[in-house]
Amino acid sequence: MEHRSVLSHSARAPLSVVLNRLQKRVGIVVGILGDWAAFIGAVLILGLGTSWYMIDIGTGLTTERHGPWVAWTSAGRSDGDPYTRAHFARFGTLPLSSDIALTYTAFTDDTGERLHSSCEYSVEGRDIDDGWWSVTVFNDRGDLIANAADRHTYTRQTAAIRPDGKFAIALGREASPGNWLPTGGAGRLALQYTVFDAGASMLERTDDEPKALPAIRRVQCR
Repeated sequence: MEHRSVLSHSARAPLSVVLNRLQKRVGIVVGILGDWAAFIGAVLILGLGTSWYMIDIGTGLTTERHGPWVAWTSAGRSDGDPYTRAHFARFGTLPLSSDIALTYTAFTDDTGERLHSSCEYSVEGRDIDDGWWSVTVFNDRGDLIANAADRHTYTRQTAAIRPDGKFAIALGREASPGNWLPTGGAGRLALQYTVFDAGASMLERTDDEPKALPAIRRVQCR
């Protein structure tokens, strides 16, 4: 009899009360769906952000870092990880195998400031015994910078090396004596330093062995 009384009371409830109750229940359902949508959206954003970081920047598992220089340690290898492959596929470059060479990329100078064609820089390093190296300048999209001298890179064979075994390569819009790479109006810049050591596998070196990577010193900005 009590159950029938409740049903009878509900049936006699005004339409406005019934609609109000229905609206509240719909609001609860919409709130739950909204929370789930927000959760799924957050998961997707987190996943995309993590993938972007792994492909664009890398981690200690996929890269080797020395100051502003970063090298992808499994570049060009058949057993390379998918993030390394995606990194080079994104920029459309075909890297040398890291078994025999490492290509380091820098987007900042030694102080952490972004490389830009409005500034002049000096890239200073030491020659490698029984090895080969090159220094190349690009814009931040990985394109070579067009210039009248058609000059984009210096290698051990083309750079002027001082008697003490050191070299300095100037980066800037205006021509300078010695080793000079023009940057024109490229805007943001990227440097690549590729080193090949015929005497040992690049991956067999230990952390105790010093990495003689060039310094990137900002001279002035205009």
